Amino acid sequence: MKSSPNNFIDRLKKQKEDALDYIIDTYMPLVKAIAHKILHTQSKQDIDECINDVFLSVWQNAVQFQGNTEDFKKWIGMITKYKAIDRYRQYEKRAAREQSDAVLPQQQTSYTTEHKILEREQKNELLFALSQLAELDRHIFIMKYYLELTNNEIADTLGLTKAAVDNRLYRGKKELAQHDSLKERFI
Repeated sequence: MKSSPNNFIDRLKKQKEDALDYIIDTYMPLVKAIAHKILHTQSKQDIDECINDVFLSVWQNAVQFQGNTEDFKKWIGMITKYKAIDRYRQYEKRAAREQSDAVLPQQQTSYTTEHKILEREQKNELLFALSQLAELDRHIFIMKYYLELTNNEIADTLGLTKAAVDNRLYRGKKELAQHDSLKERFI
């Protein structure tokens, strides 16, 4: 027996392949139009995959369908709409992920070897300049800018007054600023 407009729903529920062939022949223009309208920005391959997903879903869920031919047309239209929307959302997420992934290499390449060398040189110059300071001043700078202690904490630790720590930091900054490469850090 062959599928016809009167019996294709019953035959589809019984998993008869001729019913699926009939549905594809009859409803392909509708399914294609809905999928293309929603997925117009995507490739033909993505649209074709969506259409295939629709017919596979109809085949797998035919038992759940209740209704007549007109209801079937609405049902397959809704399946197409939701499959296309799901595919569109997946495409958007993938595009956003690829775009954010594309930004990462650009950020990494902008931080070139030259920058690393310059930073290392500046760090070495700063360490050299700090080594030229008196031992007490060097300890104060390390506590202040490396250990991030407050001036009061430094004063308590070293047995100095807060004013003495402030003065030593001020004088030390002035001395470090005399080095050309360190001026912008301490002025």
